Amino acid sequence: MVSLRVGMIGIGFMGAAHSQGWRTAPAFFELPLEVEMAALAGRDDARTASAARTWGWSESTTDWRSLLARDDIDVIDIVTPGDTHAEIAIAALEAGKHVLCEKPLANTVEEAERMAAAAETAAANGVYAMVGFTYRRVPAATLARDLVAEGAIGDVRQVRATYLQDWLVDADAPLTWRMKKELAGSGALGDIGAHAIDLAQFITGQRLTAVSGTLETFVKERPVLAQGSGLSGSAGSERGEVTVDDLALFSGRFDGGAVGSFEATRFSTGRKNAFRIEVAGSDGALSWDLEDLNVLHHYDRNARGDRQGFTRILVTEPEHPYAGNWWPAGHMLGYEHGFSHQVVDLVNAIASGTQPTPSFADGLQVQRVLQAVEGSAEAGSVWTPVA
Repeated sequence: MVSLRVGMIGIGFMGAAHSQGWRTAPAFFELPLEVEMAALAGRDDARTASAARTWGWSESTTDWRSLLARDDIDVIDIVTPGDTHAEIAIAALEAGKHVLCEKPLANTVEEAERMAAAAETAAANGVYAMVGFTYRRVPAATLARDLVAEGAIGDVRQVRATYLQDWLVDADAPLTWRMKKELAGSGALGDIGAHAIDLAQFITGQRLTAVSGTLETFVKERPVLAQGSGLSGSAGSERGEVTVDDLALFSGRFDGGAVGSFEATRFSTGRKNAFRIEVAGSDGALSWDLEDLNVLHHYDRNARGDRQGFTRILVTEPEHPYAGNWWPAGHMLGYEHGFSHQVVDLVNAIASGTQPTPSFADGLQVQRVLQAVEGSAEAGSVWTPVA
């Protein structure tokens, strides 16, 4: 079997998650190409070498450019902060490497446009790029998309999406890269709001065309990070400015006529990773919650009056998306399985010579929504078209 050799750049929280996907997918899915976790790149030699041993990478390096120069690397997986996405992805595509890039695609629309153009050029030569909106690949979320496409809820009229976290409620939590605009691009809006935007568009099959938004930064100054670990770390004695949003609230209009409301916050006290989306249509509704990710609720308005109500679908049957390759029905999947499914879809697309989704063009479209929300907020929440 032909091998697909992967080089990953970045060793943080997402590095662990992506490594789980690359390591596990070949064990549970019959892939057309053999996956090899060839090399891991990071900035610190000792930490990168330790991560490579822990996560299953064959070797490590502190020079990400060396991976692009190697003939034995076929795929570059980018899990670095957003300010480096464009440079790495474009260079990798120009070097003939397939690319998987974490979301959001970039920090600005201009960067995302250059990345999408590079991906379009590369695709003409059989080299493909995909952006990592992983929640699309949670079986219940994929099933929701399928049900909408089948007409199970009729014409989509309304979408409500909320992504609530509380890991920044403590005003003395240290200033990590995710709170610096020059590194992260935006705060809750791009970090978790991008997921809400993508999943709403994925499930409904409609795209946002105009938004009206508000952004708020509750804590404008924090202790500078002394030592980092995952999403947090220990604080130093100096303080620095927070330059991104803590909360994003916006309304949106879709090209298919639906109207949506969105909330993304890292200040929702008591909420750890509460991503919930509801889609209401003329004939029914769907509801999904990441904190109960194996369950999809479906309401059928055409059922007999005495039998109407939300039906709880446990999405673990062999017929459900991706589920048949895992455990017997009723044995739950978790957060990490979406990353395995991401690998499956990417490897299958590369093997078949087809464009994987979501593409860099899809990532660019989400970036344009993020920009429109920021522009609306700056202008006093006026309705702003998505370019």
